[in-house]
Amino acid sequence: MKILVLNAGSSSQKSCLYQIDDNLPDLPLKPLWSAKIDWTYSKGIAKLKVKSNKGELIEELSSSDRMAVMSCLLDSLYKGETQVIDNLSEINIVGHRVVHGGEHYREATIITQAVIDAISRLASFAPVHNPVNLEGITAIEQILPDVPQVAVFDTAFHSQLPAMAAVYPIPYVFFEQGIRRYGFHGINHEYCAHRTAQLLNKDIESLRLITCHLGNGCSIAAIRGGISIDTTMGFTPLDGLMMGSRSGSVDPGILIHLLRQGYDADKLDEMLNIASGLKGISGLSNDMRQIITAKKDNYRAGLAFDMYVKSLCQHIGAMLVTLGGVDAIAFTGGVGEYQPPIRAAACEALAFMGIKIDPDKNADSPIDTDIATNDSNARVLVIEAQEDWAIASQCWQLAKGQ
Repeated sequence: MKILVLNAGSSSQKSCLYQIDDNLPDLPLKPLWSAKIDWTYSKGIAKLKVKSNKGELIEELSSSDRMAVMSCLLDSLYKGETQVIDNLSEINIVGHRVVHGGEHYREATIITQAVIDAISRLASFAPVHNPVNLEGITAIEQILPDVPQVAVFDTAFHSQLPAMAAVYPIPYVFFEQGIRRYGFHGINHEYCAHRTAQLLNKDIESLRLITCHLGNGCSIAAIRGGISIDTTMGFTPLDGLMMGSRSGSVDPGILIHLLRQGYDADKLDEMLNIASGLKGISGLSNDMRQIITAKKDNYRAGLAFDMYVKSLCQHIGAMLVTLGGVDAIAFTGGVGEYQPPIRAAACEALAFMGIKIDPDKNADSPIDTDIATNDSNARVLVIEAQEDWAIASQCWQLAKGQ
């Protein structure tokens, strides 16, 4: 079975083609073909990078027509140096990461018009993400009209949050209107939980896990018995941890004050989502690599780093209380996987609990490895994010009736 995965963000899109045959393997397969479109490269230009086991392609395209860009991306599957199939008709199913599925979509779902309508309605909750998810679905409908499409929702893994975690302490009528904690990054949190159990050779049902998805967007989940029971992102992906350009949790009174000072909703949205976090504090960048490089000689970069670590440690602490302890902590995402100073600082704050990491293992930035010392009271793992593989796996299971 050939499965095409489209993982669309506001400014980029990752795509992969997997072949999964009769049995779903325990470990992720390497995609036959992978591609990335970057719309931030230059104004009016989309940069397409494609890699397959046959060759590579880098091309600059006019980004004024996203459908044309998508067509060019799909052409690279069966044309030129990156060709891996003879015809697009060989694709059996297309899976999409959809950020917001609301209350009703709790598992991977075949896309119908009703699902499209729901994703569109929920765009008011995730205006940066759901519209671009819909663009990908529409493009595939037009280019591959006979191929079934599947929505894999980032909110689905958190759909079993207990009421005390899901309900906000505002008038209950708002919860009845759908204003609640949904949680995000669920595709990767779920994958990391199962991968952690696999690496530890433990039954996931027996484990208390904290998964830390740290990228430009950041969230933490408390997972007991394979089920998410709390998470830091909330009604939107803006809640919780300090992030690359998002503020995370702030005093809502600040927003009321700014509204009275003349800010409108659009200005607040831009400030909180695009101009805050590491970028807003440092004045340099939303990229942790640049923050770490600059922090020794730049006060604001150092402050941004310290605030980020404080936010991370506080939210890990909250999840520890929720779980009543922890058996393993997993770090994933671009920062979680590749920034040893962040892992070291977080675990140093947990030393009072007897959680210890091996500094040499940590410095190596190992992937899918336990970096805790032998005498640590909890295991600490670095897990490679595998959202695309997780989406492909769920598509395969759905197609096989599993």
